[in-house]
Amino acid sequence: MRWIVFDYGEVISRRIRALPEMAALLETDAAEFEKAYWADRRDYDAGASDTEYWRAVAGRLGREVDDSLVQRLTSVDVDGWMSTEPDSLALLEDLHRRGVPLALLSNASTTFARAGESKPWARFFQHLLFSGDLRVTKPDPEIWRILLDTLGAKPSECLFFDDRAENIEGAREAGLHAELWSSASRARTVIQEQLAA
Repeated sequence: MRWIVFDYGEVISRRIRALPEMAALLETDAAEFEKAYWADRRDYDAGASDTEYWRAVAGRLGREVDDSLVQRLTSVDVDGWMSTEPDSLALLEDLHRRGVPLALLSNASTTFARAGESKPWARFFQHLLFSGDLRVTKPDPEIWRILLDTLGAKPSECLFFDDRAENIEGAREAGLHAELWSSASRARTVIQEQLAA
């Protein structure tokens, strides 16, 4: 095993808790906002601009957004995903200290990517790959080719963790070792087994 690759959202980060705040900014019901928030997220993660995304969200809710509101919504959204899991950070720090090569592969907008690159956790990774930059999202087969080319690795040399089953299935179809994320402690066990194999 040469590389361990992590997803970001709900693996390194906690699930976003800022949805009610964004719903209030759009003066809409929180439950309806959440549906609209996720409906066009794949396009956003594949490189759509902040304005394109928030116009799509607002349109689903019968609302309109100006540039100022787009900026505010984007800021709250990005900040909302920056709350990290201490156990996950401890795992990353331990692996980094041991010299284990780490990479990040996240479905995330280019705006989040630029913010994430400046965070302390980014230093643990030799490569940070964000779908917004790549213009393709997990689990599209193309993203695994890009990942492997970036790492200079064979699929069998990579262990990938993600919280979404569809992404784990996609990684396995591409030949990677992949495990559905449940906790940092479980990941430690899997990693120890793989590194000892």
